[in-house]
Amino acid sequence: MHSPVLLQNVIKSLDVKADGLYIDATVGEGGHLKEILSKNGKVLGLDIDKDQIQALSDQLKVYIERGQLILEVENFANLANIARKNGFNQIDGILIDLGLSFKQIIESGKGLSYNKLNDLLDMRLNLNLKVKALDIVNKFTENELYELFSRNSEDINSRPIAENIVRSRYIKKIMTVGDLLDVIDKTLNKKDMRTYARIFQSLRMEVNDELNNLKKVLIDGTKLLKKGGKFLVITFHSIEDRVVKQFIKSSDLFSFQELIKGNALLSYEKSAKLRVFIKK
Repeated sequence: MHSPVLLQNVIKSLDVKADGLYIDATVGEGGHLKEILSKNGKVLGLDIDKDQIQALSDQLKVYIERGQLILEVENFANLANIARKNGFNQIDGILIDLGLSFKQIIESGKGLSYNKLNDLLDMRLNLNLKVKALDIVNKFTENELYELFSRNSEDINSRPIAENIVRSRYIKKIMTVGDLLDVIDKTLNKKDMRTYARIFQSLRMEVNDELNNLKKVLIDGTKLLKKGGKFLVITFHSIEDRVVKQFIKSSDLFSFQELIKGNALLSYEKSAKLRVFIKK
């Protein structure tokens, strides 16, 4: 298991109380979750990836059996219903980590890593979703692709990449990670890891409807928090961070506590931002 992002900052900010109610809405491989459990918090853990939940169910069986942990395969957009079903009303804290786990990126075979050239461009975190990334790159119009890339990645090459995707797919469908990278390389006349990351991010966000889901969980999670309850969100790029900032600005229910920026050596931690808010 890779080290959870900003772990000590998260645990310090949550200030976990014994028998307090907490929701980890993106449990992943369970790094943050396990620390909350170790401090005797009662946790409802969600993840859209059933393999992640199954693995944690096996690892943390003792906590489940004694009623300290509930795990659900669920999109956090459905947080309100799942929380109420499990008696998590008036809770002490919510954590949302918007990053993907190492296992999801490298081992899932879903085309989430631009280093796995033979993986199909799937990108669905939940296989019940119908639209894959390869459907988008092969069916969207040039303008639709441009709008998608510019909105979800803000990459300056969004237009020419969209143009070349449409041109290339007439000759051969774009099915794999390698197929898409070939189009990007030909567009830029070079290999550019940052552009790869932005375009892949853009497609993943569209496939999984990530921004709309984030907006919904911010609204619904706020209603579940008790007075003094804490809302923690870890973001990894400016687009999702902007959604969080705009939500807080538009709400009079929170007082801002702190912004913590990642400062570890690993690149995914360098880009991480932890925003902590307290319900008034």
